[in-house]
Amino acid sequence: MTDLVQPPNDELDLGVAGASARREHERRRANREQRTREAHPRIGGLLFTLKDDPRHEAVWARGAGGEELAAAQFLKHCSPQVLVLHDRRIARSRANIDHIAVCANGVWVIDSKRYKGEVEIRNPLFGKKTLRIAGRDQTKLITGLQKQVDVVKAVLAHSAPGVRVQGAVAFIGDGLPLLSKLSFDDVPIRYPKQLAKLLNGSGELTPEMVRAIAIELARQFPSA
Repeated sequence: MTDLVQPPNDELDLGVAGASARREHERRRANREQRTREAHPRIGGLLFTLKDDPRHEAVWARGAGGEELAAAQFLKHCSPQVLVLHDRRIARSRANIDHIAVCANGVWVIDSKRYKGEVEIRNPLFGKKTLRIAGRDQTKLITGLQKQVDVVKAVLAHSAPGVRVQGAVAFIGDGLPLLSKLSFDDVPIRYPKQLAKLLNGSGELTPEMVRAIAIELARQFPSA
């Protein structure tokens, strides 16, 4: 199933969840503070303190917080045999992968999303299936995640052929249905605690294989 039976002696860099988003928020906030102080030398500090973060800043902080919350839940509820890499860079891309989990049943590419509002999948008789959050079409989230899955598959195609790679959405909020579980084109959309149960599932990969694959993925997708 995989050529990476014997794990290298490298240290495994698990990364820090939300690190790049947190840095971007801090960078934007610092730039805004500098502009405010330069425009108002005498009261700039006070004006900056009294004004709420604009949306373009807040979205980075919210995203970082979602990744951090998901990572904390994975750490709490996943077995020690599950290795989760956080906030990974993709070569020649501005996008990052929030989490890559390696476990006995394969590799999971996980996108953390923090939203308010009801989550539903609409599959009309005529027209395209859509993912709706708070009534808005957010199907692009699945499309973006699938691109990340394809990138990870391509990386493992030679070093670990046959290892299953699939996507999942870790939803941070309270909008998922209580009595059913959502999946969009075989992509489960779950709270992190629920996803941990999937990651803890049985499979063919031994702990040695899991670690070897995790080390290879950490090398191919460095910490952001």
